[in-house]
Amino acid sequence: MKSRALFACVLVLTVATLARGQTKVSGSLECGKPTAQHSLEVGDRPGHSLAISQSKCTWTKPFEIAGTQSKEGVATAADEIRGNSIRSRGYFVDTMANGDQVHYRYQCTTALKDGMPQGAECKWTLAGGTGKLKGIKGTGSCTGKPRADGGFSQECEGDYTLPK
Repeated sequence: MKSRALFACVLVLTVATLARGQTKVSGSLECGKPTAQHSLEVGDRPGHSLAISQSKCTWTKPFEIAGTQSKEGVATAADEIRGNSIRSRGYFVDTMANGDQVHYRYQCTTALKDGMPQGAECKWTLAGGTGKLKGIKGTGSCTGKPRADGGFSQECEGDYTLPK
């Protein structure tokens, strides 16, 4: 019985310590129509292609990380278009107001209707950073909606930790 109580106390203290080290973030991001895009048909069935693209993005409601706001970034993605969906894997290099960078890896699924994007669900992981953000870790998600100009609006949230 005493060992169970001790285990429970250690577990509660561990979870509390981990939770205290994480900082929540949320923000809004506007990504323009791709500035570079290449697509090739696979040829095994209609509507199956592979593509690579790059878009510039601007924060309309910035993340605040370690006291500095995110400013703008570049998203580079590899996409598989198959029927009514797109599966994307990519990287987002985010430049902060002080010039430091945060590097994200992301995966998205985008629904298509009549070949047009309807919305996207994304998961991201912090892959690193520069300056005072070197060694940053974190995870989160974004939901996206297409805009008439060919770009995407995204609402993002997650959490991060900085190394000691």
